[in-house]
Amino acid sequence: MKILHISDTHGMHRQLTGLPDADVIVHSGDFTMAGTEDETSNFISWFRALPYHHKIFIAGNHDDCLYGAEPFGLGGNCHYLCNSGIRINGERFYGVPLFMEDAVNGNDRHSIQNIPDDTDVLITHQPPSGILDFDGRRHYGSPELLLTAVTIRPKLHLFGHMHSAMRQ
Repeated sequence: MKILHISDTHGMHRQLTGLPDADVIVHSGDFTMAGTEDETSNFISWFRALPYHHKIFIAGNHDDCLYGAEPFGLGGNCHYLCNSGIRINGERFYGVPLFMEDAVNGNDRHSIQNIPDDTDVLITHQPPSGILDFDGRRHYGSPELLLTAVTIRPKLHLFGHMHSAMRQ
């Protein structure tokens, strides 16, 4: 299975042209800049029209209008995952969004602790602690996410959030 991963397009998604072939495209959040319904609708329209057999997206910290939205499908092959999963060709994809309200009230830790052990492809917006999470001043990754990922050992962990991550 060939997976194309994109993230943090911040409303610039329509500028992405000539994307490579893949079986599944995954957007790991921050598809909007201000989190409005119009921006979200524009992204979903574009994403649904992409020529990939399967399409998955999660919300990032900029995608506030989806806060509180249940996971949903947009036709047979396009899915919004929110602390939920879907099986594609025998592989379990599981998505965990990053909403600032959840980060402040601690619900994000609960979501991370509930990632299923049989997850093959983990999709988060936030990086795990110490892995591409350093911006030159501090680490933005989640220690809980690192511990969970090391424990469940997914085949692949896709994440975004950091625009200029540096190795330390």
